[in-house]
Amino acid sequence: MVEKKIITEANYRYIELGEGTPVVILHGLMGGLSNFEGVMDYFPSKGYKILVPELPVYDLPLINSTVKNLAEFLDGFLNFKKLKEVVLLGNSLGGHVALLYAKFHPEKVKGLIITGSSGLYENSMGDGYPKRGNYEYIKAKSEEVFYDPKIATKEIVDEVFESVNDRSKLIRTLAIAKSAIRHNMAKDLPTMNTTTAIIWGAQDGVTPPNVANEFNALLPNSDLYWIDKCGHAPMMEHPDRFNEIMDSWLKKYNI
Repeated sequence: MVEKKIITEANYRYIELGEGTPVVILHGLMGGLSNFEGVMDYFPSKGYKILVPELPVYDLPLINSTVKNLAEFLDGFLNFKKLKEVVLLGNSLGGHVALLYAKFHPEKVKGLIITGSSGLYENSMGDGYPKRGNYEYIKAKSEEVFYDPKIATKEIVDEVFESVNDRSKLIRTLAIAKSAIRHNMAKDLPTMNTTTAIIWGAQDGVTPPNVANEFNALLPNSDLYWIDKCGHAPMMEHPDRFNEIMDSWLKKYNI
């Protein structure tokens, strides 16, 4: 396992590994840098520079807690790192941020990989927030994200529980979630020509399989890959299969 040190520079906290084509990884709303452990262990030895910035989900002023502002944060980070022609890989909200960024800056994005991405439709946890003090409820909700509930370790559940019980974090989480729902990209996608891989869990209950089919139908240059017995976070549930698909897709398009 590669050692992963968090670098703090300017206003950014991020992990950087390897040398080569830059692959910038964007985590989901309730996700963290460790969700991409498998990708971080595999790709630095394959000629890719992996960068995983921490998205300022809980740090933006409430009025700026939107998907668009997260895309602007990403632009600032890429400029700070002097990166051009990047591959963006995003899960859930991170996929939405990647898509929006590619819409605004197509010349800077060499390839897009989205997995369990919002941007068209998602089932939210919103219906249950009144029960936020109930640990068992949060545990059940966290387990629903995965096909195999054991993936929702105590550490993951504790992190979600802490976030939804911190009022400041909760209101920002809800603001960004609402912004993601409002910011539907169905009209934008047909005009976006970025080469895109859509890697989806066949049993995703948050962004169901029909969402992946719709992304595939609307994005002109997209390939759709399924992972069976898999929920909303394929890179966590089936890291080897995810890496295999991502690797062959990067090779297919010489990225």
